[in-house]
Amino acid sequence: MEQTQIEVTKKLLEIDTIKIQPLSPFTWASGWKSPIYCDNRKILSYPETRSYIRDKFVELIRQKYPQADVIAGVATGAIAHGVLVADKLGLPFIYIRSKPKGHGLENMIEGDLKPGQKVVVIEDLVSTGESSLKAAEAVNNFGGEVIGMLSIFTYNFDLAKEKFAKANIELTPLSRYQVLIDTALETGEISKDQVETLMKWRKDPASWGK
Repeated sequence: MEQTQIEVTKKLLEIDTIKIQPLSPFTWASGWKSPIYCDNRKILSYPETRSYIRDKFVELIRQKYPQADVIAGVATGAIAHGVLVADKLGLPFIYIRSKPKGHGLENMIEGDLKPGQKVVVIEDLVSTGESSLKAAEAVNNFGGEVIGMLSIFTYNFDLAKEKFAKANIELTPLSRYQVLIDTALETGEISKDQVETLMKWRKDPASWGK
């Protein structure tokens, strides 16, 4: 699995999906300062990388979750990736909103999900894990059964790992933070001097930069 994570990380770096700027940090929606920003939506503009990510998701699902009945994508970043995966597997697809639609049927889950169906959830990015687990909870509340979650990238925060363990949901990422740092150092994207800063941020992202 680690070799796959290295290969995926290299492809993400090649198309500038992940930006690393310790000296000019980004501000997340949460207000956190971050030396790194991951925009997996860019993957969709690169057919070769897009197909590669799809195929790696498909391989994982066939290996780990052959009993899956439905593929779910978390809105909005994982909808397209989830559709590609579901199409390749010949499985139904649903997507999960961040909150119920404010009109019409006021759905949080779009598509047909039948009680008892086993669902694999696709995420593009996992940070704190809060929105990802909220999506999984929506599926379970709707009568489905989340049997696993896959993501393109995770920051691998301790907080997120604790939340996933508590929810009893396994997260399998195609790329993760430590592999990113190791790969970026190897390819010259970052220097040895920057590694310490990047690792300090991951340990306490809420306080970093204040």
